[in-house]
Amino acid sequence: MIPYKEKKVISIGTVTELTGLTERKIRYYEERGLISPKRTERGTRKYSFSDIETLMNIADKREEGVQTKEIKKDMDNEKKMANIRDDLLRGQLNAHFNLRR
Repeated sequence: MIPYKEKKVISIGTVTELTGLTERKIRYYEERGLISPKRTERGTRKYSFSDIETLMNIADKREEGVQTKEIKKDMDNEKKMANIRDDLLRGQLNAHFNLRR
């Protein structure tokens, strides 16, 4: 089951209302690889609550003068670190409980 924060069900119009960002800026952040909405069969973008949080963080960083390239680099590094932490934790649990994959 997908956590509610990850369900991509929110339209771009609602996202603009919640974030104060324009559709153009949201699409630009998508082009830069900072967010990735789901597309319906008709091509309509759908966003999650996590996407909205990400957009708000991006907007805050942009207001501080951080370039989108740097934001992307930071986001990629955060994902790598999360994956490493998950792998380490999984390894510790497997070792503790003598589990094999």
